[in-house]
Amino acid sequence: MGAELLDVGRARPDDVVLAWEGRDVLAVRLPQLSESLDHILSAMERTYGGPLAGLDRRAKQTVVRTLEARGAFAVRHGVETVASALGVSRFTVYNYLNREKGA
Repeated sequence: MGAELLDVGRARPDDVVLAWEGRDVLAVRLPQLSESLDHILSAMERTYGGPLAGLDRRAKQTVVRTLEARGAFAVRHGVETVASALGVSRFTVYNYLNREKGA
């Protein structure tokens, strides 16, 4: 999902340093969560064969369920980002989420 492998000497405090047999060997820089959401949305567009805004309502509801399962709405401005990608309002995204919880 967009992680970057680094030499241990280039690691920042928020990078994940991996050790092998007690020795640091590699650092992994994870993308910001908002960047991960962009990657997920791009992958979903590839899966659906085009912009998510062109999908019908049922498919958009499926996308929202999938994104919720992947934690997309835990990201700051996640609902706004998803609403924009789907071509719907934030209110509609919340309705899709609430409809699923009520079912």
